[in-house]
Amino acid sequence: MGIFTRFRDIVSSNINAMLDKAEDPEKLIRLMIREMEDTLVEIKTACAGVMADSKKFQRQLTEMQQKSEYWEEKAGLAVKMDRDDLAREALIEKRKYSRRAENMEAEMAENDLLIEQYQNDIHQLEEKLKSARDKQRLLVQRHIHAQRKIQAQKEIQRYDSSETLVKFDELENRIERMEAEADLVNYGKTTSLEAELERLAVDEEIEIELKALKNSPSASDKTD
Repeated sequence: MGIFTRFRDIVSSNINAMLDKAEDPEKLIRLMIREMEDTLVEIKTACAGVMADSKKFQRQLTEMQQKSEYWEEKAGLAVKMDRDDLAREALIEKRKYSRRAENMEAEMAENDLLIEQYQNDIHQLEEKLKSARDKQRLLVQRHIHAQRKIQAQKEIQRYDSSETLVKFDELENRIERMEAEADLVNYGKTTSLEAELERLAVDEEIEIELKALKNSPSASDKTD
């Protein structure tokens, strides 16, 4: 496949549509990027070659123009010396170099158009390559996200399994038994303490009632 055929295929390709249909989008995008990079290198190399030719043509054009001017001067000198025969020969030489210069200018104009086309192609391909690299980064991120999601789902399924739930139930039952045993250890101490405090409260109430009885009028009459 020629460089320009590949270039046209790449530029006209719909990356999103191709990736949507691909069985392995990440592999496909890597291949596409490699193809774009290789094609870009070839186009830049070709463009550099044409630019080098253009410089060579410019040097040759300058040389042709200088020779054309040289023979024009010689023709003028021959006319001054009344040597029309030499003037004619000099003008023939001038015309030869002038025509070469014209042809060189035409080739240079074609070269300039070709260089411009190459530069446009390079720009288009670089834009396409940038888009493909952006798409590759997005695919990598999606792949990482998908892997993490799969791992998370596996963990959720593992903890949701009946075996895991049974283990949690067993652990909960064991903790409840330990809490009950702790309550039993402190039960006797708590009961005797509460009973003693209750007894103190009753004794205090009795003392208050007794004092009230002693201070009642009926108790005073008996004393009298």
